[in-house]
Amino acid sequence: MSRNKKITLAAILLAMLIILSRFLSIKTPILKISFAFIPTLLCAIWLGPKWSVLLNVLGDVIGATLFPTGPYFIGYTISTALAGLIYGCLLYQKEADTYTNKQFILRVILAICLVAIFVNLGLNTLWTSITSGKAFMVLLGTRVIKELIMVPIRIVVILLVERMLRKPFDQYIRSQA
Repeated sequence: MSRNKKITLAAILLAMLIILSRFLSIKTPILKISFAFIPTLLCAIWLGPKWSVLLNVLGDVIGATLFPTGPYFIGYTISTALAGLIYGCLLYQKEADTYTNKQFILRVILAICLVAIFVNLGLNTLWTSITSGKAFMVLLGTRVIKELIMVPIRIVVILLVERMLRKPFDQYIRSQA
């Protein structure tokens, strides 16, 4: 895939990420429910770890600058970069059909579970505890329930979206034309 196609695709995914994260999400002081994982995971699958880290960092910084919901805290940027790295390392498909369907499904499950445990439950709960002044263990309870609900939803949604976009992506983006 040419560099121009990668930059264009990343820009489209970045716009989607900002819209889904800042405008089409449910936010409370200690919890955020959003479908912003879709552009991140698609970027990780199609473009790889470098691009998904860049996408997440830019999405967080641009979103926090243009559409702030509170003071900027670099911890969340670190978390989103780490999530992009995990997704990119586990899901990147340099060539079409790099993995069998079964391998791909297992990689999606593993990547989403790793991000849920280490980034969402671990780091993001720590950052929320620091910024809100609430006890880590108190915050962890509600966040565990949210992740138990959202992990299966993330898995199903990304598998369906990726499956629906696989043929157009291979035909129009991945092709050399």
